[in-house]
Amino acid sequence: MTELKKWYEMPIGCTNTEPGSSLKNLTGGWRTFTPIVDKSKCTKCHLCWVFCPEGAVELEEDGFVKINYSYCKGCGICANECYPKAITMKR
Repeated sequence: MTELKKWYEMPIGCTNTEPGSSLKNLTGGWRTFTPIVDKSKCTKCHLCWVFCPEGAVELEEDGFVKINYSYCKGCGICANECYPKAITMKR
C-alpha cells in the first residue's frame, strides 16, 4: 500500500515557479470559443488589447490586432469590449 504524502511533500502545481515560466504554459487548448477578427470592421481602437486578461491580443505593425491562439482561453472579453463588433466568437 502506498503511503499518503503530507501537503509539504507534494510537488508544486498550478503556479509559476520562476519568472517567465507562464510563457511555457500554453493555455490555448482550454478554449471552447475562438475570437475571429474582421479587419474590415476594426477601427484600431485597441480596446480588445487593453482588456484581454491573458495578453493574447497582440498589435501588428499596421495597427491591427491579431490573436495569439496559443494563449487565448476564449473568454470573449475582447469581443464584448469591441465597440464596432469586429471580433466575433466562433465555437
